[in-house]
Amino acid sequence: MKPNPNNIANQIKQVLLGFTPITLDDMNHVSLMNRIDTKFIVPISILPALLKDVQGNYQVLDINNERVFLYKTEYFDTHDFSMYEAHHNGKLNRFKIRKREYVASGKLFLEVKYKNNKRRTIKKRIEKDHHDMSSNESSFIEENSPYKMEELELKLSNQFYRITLVGSDERLTIDFDLSFAHGDDKDADFPDAAIIEFKQSKFNINSMGMQILKKHGIRPESCSKYCLGAASLHTNIKANRLKQKFELLEKFKLN
Repeated sequence: MKPNPNNIANQIKQVLLGFTPITLDDMNHVSLMNRIDTKFIVPISILPALLKDVQGNYQVLDINNERVFLYKTEYFDTHDFSMYEAHHNGKLNRFKIRKREYVASGKLFLEVKYKNNKRRTIKKRIEKDHHDMSSNESSFIEENSPYKMEELELKLSNQFYRITLVGSDERLTIDFDLSFAHGDDKDADFPDAAIIEFKQSKFNINSMGMQILKKHGIRPESCSKYCLGAASLHTNIKANRLKQKFELLEKFKLN
């Protein structure tokens, strides 16, 4: 019988109670706005076991006694999806522009992510107090990307739940229950999958978390939430390089 996602979510919350908590202020040493990202895609059913295995090696972000947090994001791109195309085609020196709401802390940021030709992710952001764009935010976009605000349009929104684990020199995020929407009549969701991401100042394959994933037979798998959502909602864009990702996500549904 296929596991019930609600039961798995409850199991995850129970396992997280065994972690030592850490506050937002105490994890400043792993803010990692300039970093190496390594991602993994796993079935959500394996998360309780993975969390038990890493429990003694990481602290868990805790805000007001909560350890699983809702995130909401809006992604922007040009009319012809130039940022999506660059990512889909594997180009480096590429950008991503988004607004992200950290629901638990009540903070909203405009963020520009840049993947350079050394495969480092550099993130810059400014805090917002409303969802509309302002002249200050327009300047921020132009200073940190090759784009102008007037050439960008909202392509999709998404939300997911995140667990943040903190090690001595890395941060590990686990995103699950992903859903995407565009307008009132287009949506897609992936309740059976989770995306695990290691954020490190320097790539460290000997990270305890990576070694535990290796023990479970899980290998790195590049994955962009924006690309998954865009390819799911916009059928007129090229998505051949995502075929393997969608086959993997479909496989998770059967387990």
